[in-house]
Amino acid sequence: MIASLHPILLFFAGALLLWVLPLRGRQALILLVPAAAFATITQLPHGTFYGYELFGFDLTLLRVDKLSKAFGYIFTINAFACFLFALHLKNRYEHTAALAYIGAALGAVFAGDLISLYLFWEVMAITSTFLVLARKTQRAYGAAFRYVMVHIFGGLCLLAGILLQVNATGSVAFDGFSLEGLPTYLILIGFLVNAAAPPMNAWLSDAYPEATVTGGVIMTAYTTKTAVYTLIRGFAGCEILMFVGCTMAVYGIIWAILENDMRRILAYSIMNQVGFMICGIGIGTAMALNGAVSHAFAHIIYKALLWMSAGAVLYLTGKSKCTDLGGLYKTMPLTMIFGTIGALAISSFPFLSGYTTKPMIIYAGVNEGLFWVWLILEIASAGVFLHAGIKFPYFVFFAKDNGLRPGEPPKHMLVAMAFLSFVCIFIGVYPQPLYDILPFGAVDYHAYTFEHTLNQFQLLMFSALAFFMLLPLLKRTETISIDTDWFYRKGGKLFYFGCDKIFNGINDFAARVFGQTVPSQLTRFFSDPSRNVQKYLVQMAAEATGDDSQVKRRNKEIDHRTKAQAYPIGGGVFLAVIFLAIMSILYFI
Repeated sequence: MIASLHPILLFFAGALLLWVLPLRGRQALILLVPAAAFATITQLPHGTFYGYELFGFDLTLLRVDKLSKAFGYIFTINAFACFLFALHLKNRYEHTAALAYIGAALGAVFAGDLISLYLFWEVMAITSTFLVLARKTQRAYGAAFRYVMVHIFGGLCLLAGILLQVNATGSVAFDGFSLEGLPTYLILIGFLVNAAAPPMNAWLSDAYPEATVTGGVIMTAYTTKTAVYTLIRGFAGCEILMFVGCTMAVYGIIWAILENDMRRILAYSIMNQVGFMICGIGIGTAMALNGAVSHAFAHIIYKALLWMSAGAVLYLTGKSKCTDLGGLYKTMPLTMIFGTIGALAISSFPFLSGYTTKPMIIYAGVNEGLFWVWLILEIASAGVFLHAGIKFPYFVFFAKDNGLRPGEPPKHMLVAMAFLSFVCIFIGVYPQPLYDILPFGAVDYHAYTFEHTLNQFQLLMFSALAFFMLLPLLKRTETISIDTDWFYRKGGKLFYFGCDKIFNGINDFAARVFGQTVPSQLTRFFSDPSRNVQKYLVQMAAEATGDDSQVKRRNKEIDHRTKAQAYPIGGGVFLAVIFLAIMSILYFI
């Protein structure tokens, strides 16, 4: 029974059951669903299942192989930790959206064709939007609107690419694509929008920090990592992804260093880390792809841990800006410890998860002789420790004491952070279980060589020295960082202005001329067309000869004959018919 059960059914059924269960039942359900889904995934045999027909195509809802199972494992493990962290929530609304969102992400990962993938892709966009809306602030409403509009754009690119691909090949297969022709470029753009690749990256740093405390934790794992999965499945070895990944890795660091809001710092850090994964996908070797998968696995864990620590601070203090925080280590020591573990893990500190996963990508670049990739990723690695490894815990828990004394968060939040901290340490100390589930062959990589460990310590210590030497320049101030969202925020206003002033102006002009002036003039003309034509001809003759002395006399004669009804009505009808005929010809031309 369990071997034939699609794991998404558990999440969608759970989302429905939430509405009939009492609080205690809901608390048990949100923990049982991801645990049961994880157990289900462990028992799934490799192959394709749940076939159905749609639009004349044979589609598959469940494709099981090592790649989809690896992402299925981490998605469900993270879901369990996130729901444990969110155990205090009493409303059904947010948990329902979260269960549907995670279920859709799993559906996308296990989808065996492009159409099924697209359907789950769109469900992800819709359900995740509710996690932003759930905060119920004006900033959240604005961010949610921009978030869903960007994802509508990405979804339309993906849909257009899929339709063109199906039309060109007659196949809906979701396998490796050759990047040639408009269809595959559109599909790639659709994937990269969800991966937060520049210039369509600002939705991440705009929306995630405006989500609820628990919604922000959940959102960090699924949208961008589902995009990483699809890029691995569809575009492994595509060289352009190396450039995209390196750009993201550096871009995220720059904006994270400039940022003042702690959750926006962590949002930019997501983009930075996804850049490493996309670069590995672009390299395309077995080592690089295994590195991308393992780093996605580790990243989901330590990023959720970082967001949990930041969320706990926001939950207890109501503050998110670094300028408002500081000194929290005094009353939140456990939260500080767990947050620091996440900060060190993302920085690839030895004996933590990032150290055994991310260097695989850099090592794969070295093996392929890609010096520029190695150099950029090493610089980015130093920057990660600078902005996430040191800056985040320093300014949030240490630095200037603003007198906040909130205490520790509820126990279930601490247990969730402790669980993820354990996973970070376990993978860092003993990565073999993770290496065993990687999909691209046996992992020939040894993290704890003397040379690698020494080099990493040197890199980390250099970053730490640079941070504290440049601390006066890095001091937090009340600043607002402008990202690429400026273009569509301002562009949206410009578009509205253009539509209002230009197109509505044309409409107003047309209404005045063709709706008022022309009809009134035509009405006046056809009230007595014969008289009006004669007067017009008299005026034209006077202008031609330069003698207007007879105009008044001739006009009086014309008026006299009109009053005496000297002109037959047929002449007016004839002119009206001629006018209508001319207008009809112009219309059809």
